[in-house]
Amino acid sequence: MSETTASAPKKRPEFRNIDGASLISYRWPLASLASGMHRVSGAIMFFLLPFVIWMFDTSISSEISFARFTAAFNVGMLGIPGFLWKLVVLGLIWASLHHFIAGLRHLWMDTHHHHVSKDFGRQTAAVVLGLTLSLTVILGAKLFGLY
Repeated sequence: MSETTASAPKKRPEFRNIDGASLISYRWPLASLASGMHRVSGAIMFFLLPFVIWMFDTSISSEISFARFTAAFNVGMLGIPGFLWKLVVLGLIWASLHHFIAGLRHLWMDTHHHHVSKDFGRQTAAVVLGLTLSLTVILGAKLFGLY
């Protein structure tokens, strides 16, 4: 063997970021799904912040504005039926719940990192997803007047 091949460094594996098109075919373990949804829920809350401010302001300003607020969700507003506005609010409810519960999971893992394992990550992700979906269904049923 020549000296040039003996002293050549071993080629390290190359890791690349995945592109947007391969996100669909990418294998999403439960922990990465919960973490990715945490980011998505934060973005949803950020982009819907003007809507949240409008809802708060309109609901507390006066009796007339409160009537306009309730009419937006019962009859509709801006040519969009009230049912779709309720779906937007349901998405906001899910985003808030998921971001809060997944955030608590992340804080726990950050402060107790010596107890974190792959199995712990999978189990806590399942708890986060189950709790978030359950609470969203319960609050969504209330939002749509099922109870």
